[in-house]
Amino acid sequence: MLVSACLVAMFVQHLSAKTGLATGRDLPTLCRDTFRRPVVLGLWAQAEVVAMATDLAEFVGAAIGLNLLFGIPMLPAALITAVVSFAILALQRRGYRPFELAIVFLLGVIGFGFLYTLLAAGGQSASALASGMVPTFAGIDSVVLAIGIIGATVMPHVIYLHSALTADRPAPDGPAERRRALRVLRADTTMGLSMAGLINLSMLCVAAAVFHGAGEGFDGSLEGAHQGFAQLVGGGAALAFAAALLASGLSSSGVGTYSGQAMQGFLRRRIPLFLRRGITMVPALAVIGLGVQPDTVLLLSQVVLSFGIPFALIPLVLISRRRDLMGDLVNRPVTTFAGAVAAALISGVNVYLLHQLILG
Repeated sequence: MLVSACLVAMFVQHLSAKTGLATGRDLPTLCRDTFRRPVVLGLWAQAEVVAMATDLAEFVGAAIGLNLLFGIPMLPAALITAVVSFAILALQRRGYRPFELAIVFLLGVIGFGFLYTLLAAGGQSASALASGMVPTFAGIDSVVLAIGIIGATVMPHVIYLHSALTADRPAPDGPAERRRALRVLRADTTMGLSMAGLINLSMLCVAAAVFHGAGEGFDGSLEGAHQGFAQLVGGGAALAFAAALLASGLSSSGVGTYSGQAMQGFLRRRIPLFLRRGITMVPALAVIGLGVQPDTVLLLSQVVLSFGIPFALIPLVLISRRRDLMGDLVNRPVTTFAGAVAAALISGVNVYLLHQLILG
């Protein structure tokens, strides 16, 4: 499921970047200019729900990282996360480069953290890893987990963001320059998501190597994983795991806020960056303050993201197939077909989960 989700994410993010490059507009603005107002309002409403679910996951993840590293209780840790996220966003005033460097640094911490943990865990079997490519489900819990993986990997808010980032770049001169820019975007998207996919795969491999067969000694929580690393692998692995978790939450926090800025294209209104950040973090702080089980919150927030993917992907496919908007970068029929299949499969899995939850 994770490999499939990474491949879908590469395709969708490339399509989003191409749309921004071809039109000079982000996806929310294109939706506003293309669809009827009731449809646009519906897309905006669900996009805001997705933004809040994203913030929820990011805050919980970063707060758990602070808790594991320094023993800070969850609510104060969440408040510290809020302050740090505002500090990261303040880098925007110095231009996009410092902000990008901060995100790259945090991603480096994530990558090295999980790489160290993977190497320390050891015990990897190539044949066993290959057998994991056979799709299987083991009850409704595994379906929920699979859908959470899709949501966390494809990320509907980043679909909006990627189109906005390419739309903001200087427009290429002529078809040849547009094609060259498209090749650069494709390579950039493939490399970035390949790295993210390897990090995600390393997490699953570590879990299999360390905790498979642990029985009652491991409860499946992030705190339990941290304790398990300390007991079974060593303190260095536990520290790397906690640091990677913290860096992941902080880096995603900034990216999620910029995605929210792109969503305002639905309404022709601009919301100040720091005001928007303050509004979207309120539900996350409230949930943490109420003491809801963090791991449950994380999983459910990713499931919400999966349900938001078709609402971004279907408009993207419909717009990118229009020659009057895309020009010479319009989708080929096979590209449109692939996008329709991806949207249908993700929607189908989401509907199946709803059916199982409602009817049992």
